[in-house]
Amino acid sequence: MLQTFLPLFLMTFGICLFIVLMQFLWRYIDDMVGKGLGIPVLAEMFFYAALFLVPMALPLAILLASLMTFGNLGERLELLAMKSAGISLVHIMKPLIILLCFISVGAFFFQNNVMPVVQVKLYTLLYSMRQKSPELEIPEGVFYKEITGFNVYVKHKDTKTGLLRDLMIYDYSDGFNNARVIVADSGRLKTSADKLFLILSLFNGESFENLRSQSKTSSIQKAVPYRRETFSSKDILIEFDANFNRTDESLMQNQYMGKNLQDLQTSIDSMTVKLDSVRSEQASYLYRISYKQSYSAQAREAMAEPDSSAENEAKPRDIIAYSGNIRLNFDSLYTETPPEEKANILKRARNRAENIRSDNFFKAATVGDEAYKIRRHLTEWHKKFTLSFACLVFFFIGAPLGAIIRKGGLGMPVVISVILFIFYYIVDNIGFKMARDGIWAAWEGMWLSSAVLAPLGIFLTYKAANDSVIMNADTYLNALKNLVGKRPGRKVERKEVIIYSPNYDALLPRLENLIKDCQQYTATHRRWVNYIHFWKQGGKDHTAETLAQEMESIIEELSNSDQNLLLNKLMDYPIIGGYNRLNLHLQGKKGLAVGLFIPIGLPFYLLAIYQRKLLLHDIQTIQKTSMELKEMFFSLHLCNCKQPE
Repeated sequence: MLQTFLPLFLMTFGICLFIVLMQFLWRYIDDMVGKGLGIPVLAEMFFYAALFLVPMALPLAILLASLMTFGNLGERLELLAMKSAGISLVHIMKPLIILLCFISVGAFFFQNNVMPVVQVKLYTLLYSMRQKSPELEIPEGVFYKEITGFNVYVKHKDTKTGLLRDLMIYDYSDGFNNARVIVADSGRLKTSADKLFLILSLFNGESFENLRSQSKTSSIQKAVPYRRETFSSKDILIEFDANFNRTDESLMQNQYMGKNLQDLQTSIDSMTVKLDSVRSEQASYLYRISYKQSYSAQAREAMAEPDSSAENEAKPRDIIAYSGNIRLNFDSLYTETPPEEKANILKRARNRAENIRSDNFFKAATVGDEAYKIRRHLTEWHKKFTLSFACLVFFFIGAPLGAIIRKGGLGMPVVISVILFIFYYIVDNIGFKMARDGIWAAWEGMWLSSAVLAPLGIFLTYKAANDSVIMNADTYLNALKNLVGKRPGRKVERKEVIIYSPNYDALLPRLENLIKDCQQYTATHRRWVNYIHFWKQGGKDHTAETLAQEMESIIEELSNSDQNLLLNKLMDYPIIGGYNRLNLHLQGKKGLAVGLFIPIGLPFYLLAIYQRKLLLHDIQTIQKTSMELKEMFFSLHLCNCKQPE
């Protein structure tokens, strides 16, 4: 099993890693093209990107490899041979389960020890690449805006001499109001030795410069002075850093992406204590300014330093002593206020409310930022474990699924793997965003995909261990046909050797009784059944079941006939089955309890009513076919008795 699985796993892992790496390349292609980056920088970026994408490629590779492994074994009948030898599917999977346990443990240590370093270096490198200025490649016939503060137009470029013909340059490095326009017959652009400046050498041209900033004329004067210069050669020095400068990695190392499990837990604990203290302080502040502003508190604060005069010595103490019983009606005070002071009161109140609102918004934003940092640390903490668990889950999905479909190669397994992985990726992203935005708890969002796919893996493993046919299309097709009323026809063929011929004289009374029973059934049974009665009797129709058994008994005996017309007529009998077993054999109090639970019982009841309609049609078909069969007994002279008139 290991010799079969490991080569496929390595192959699929390489393919999956290459695919996700190409997706990463197309995502960041704009940050790399036209920057003049060297091969060592690009190779370093691809190396870190490949390590960064291992958590995405590893589960998909395990799923695809397990599907192909067990699909190949099933297609070559090797899986069937092992099961025939008494080896169970779980025992067959045992070596791979042990291997996947080691891979999951390795994936955890990779996420905890390697990924922080890889993420810091990759994101630092990408940020440095974004900050690097692009290479200068001025096109012909259009304005080039990549030089900061300049717009350059070149009509023609001489590739042999490197000259730029018919140049027009707009220099707005000092602002748009102080722009300078330069035209020249030709020019040459080169970079300084240290790659910090551009040297633009111009030949045979003119420049027009706005002197608005140097003008001392009145602002009312409309004329703006300017300067015109004619030159045969002119050099312009432009600041342009073309070097690749690496950003310091310490900034990224302090973020959640650069921490292992222990550092994340330490940061979460410290940030949680800090956030709780900030929230507590802000809550108490809001409580004080909103609900506890009493006159007594203001009086104590205002009267903290009493007047030293003898006539005012008792006043503060009196106010402090009796202010607790004072109740002020602010509406009446506002009404008694002179009109000229009301506007000032309202203005001060509005300003105070706006200040409080702005202050609270700022504090809420601060708390929100701190809470967001904690959530990102929590999601990263849970992410260390979800990859390892996802590897196990995808194996227990792929291995039994491959044993069920029994298709190897890169056809069906690839299709199924891609569909399952896309479903996993969507669910995982939904859970991550829910946890990141604080809608769900961090553990709920990060473990959502595992909680969705783990039951699927358990179900498929159970079905594969019991040789289920859940992936057989004919099973679902026949079930759908039975549901909509399209059932397979009966097939009766003439036997080459007939040991016992049918006793037609004995079968004739049975046919007559079957016809009478069918007539009585269609006359007494209606399509609609009482809801309570349906669930009390368990949904079973014992009369229809007896008619079906009698019909099958007659068909079985008449199938020994040597009359082709008679055998052809037997194929007109319908196949009855599954019409009266819709409620899992529940009856009595259990069935009534389920029936009264309307969201579950009502759909089953309506389905049973629809199938009851099909059953009534089949009973009528049995009656009609039995009557025609009875007529054939007499027309073919198979009975000794005379046909009744």
